[in-house]
Amino acid sequence: MKNISYSIFFILIILSCGSSDDDPTIEDSDTNISTYEGTGSLTQGLATTTTANLFTNGQRVAGLGKITSTDNREWIVPAEVNYTQSTFPFASELYSPYGNKYTSAFSALAALDGSDIIEIDAIGDVITGYIFADNYFELYVNGKEVGKDAVPFTDFNSHIVRFKVAKPYSIAMKLVDWEENLGLGSEDQATPYHPGDGGMVAVFKDASDNVVAITDGNWKAQTYYTAPIQGLACLSENGNTRSSTSCNSANATDGWEFYGVHWAIPADWSAKSFDDSGWPSATTYTNNTIGVDNKQSYTNFTNIFDDSSNDALFIWSTNVVLDNLVLVRYTVD
Repeated sequence: MKNISYSIFFILIILSCGSSDDDPTIEDSDTNISTYEGTGSLTQGLATTTTANLFTNGQRVAGLGKITSTDNREWIVPAEVNYTQSTFPFASELYSPYGNKYTSAFSALAALDGSDIIEIDAIGDVITGYIFADNYFELYVNGKEVGKDAVPFTDFNSHIVRFKVAKPYSIAMKLVDWEENLGLGSEDQATPYHPGDGGMVAVFKDASDNVVAITDGNWKAQTYYTAPIQGLACLSENGNTRSSTSCNSANATDGWEFYGVHWAIPADWSAKSFDDSGWPSATTYTNNTIGVDNKQSYTNFTNIFDDSSNDALFIWSTNVVLDNLVLVRYTVD
């Protein structure tokens, strides 16, 4: 009887193991994590909410969270931002659903009294920048804080910034596509796990109204947070290019086990001296791809953004849907 009991016991163990192996969720999770060979840090599942909502007047919830990766590093999602930092100025408004709704760049500029100008150099030109970002931006010139987005998540807004600087100078921006499922890079829309998209367009002019910089493929762009990733095998890296273009970006009704991939941001990334030569060139996107033709925060200023002689393009990394934290840079000579 004892031998028969042991035999039955071992058979039950084998059958139990077989049931676990047949579970594709468990199998895919273990296989993907163990075979990932990229340079990023991996997280899986939801983050712990640390800030419920940065902007309670907003159309969407702009929360912050923290999550620990498999290499035991802690990450802030969707990004570490200076939204509540009082020393980092908010950019002036072009159009905001929660403030001024200017109908032209001229009227927005005329409303400024000069106190908004950030001095980088005592001797230099006053540069005016016009910015539309989906969803959030922080702008630095030669490493100095110049202006941040007043609305971290939608509804959509646009901004005007001014700074005094001497050439050459570097423009550096942190761009964030916000998320409601913290740590999973997705929004709760028609489906609970909808990967939103980003995009940023900007035009910079001197005091004589001459264009000195527009967003285009000459900018540099690097990815620092990608999600949601349904299967890690779709990710690839070629030199410094971190690509998620082969990854599934479809809506999902059950995405709580999806992955995020994170890279540490260099401490001096916004400095004038930072070497961005190894970063990939920014990828450009059309107005139609970003979906701005029904947004007054953009269409009121198409004479600026879509000037036929200096048509600024939306820029991002290689994946405007899955790459949620992107740094971009440009040097004006």
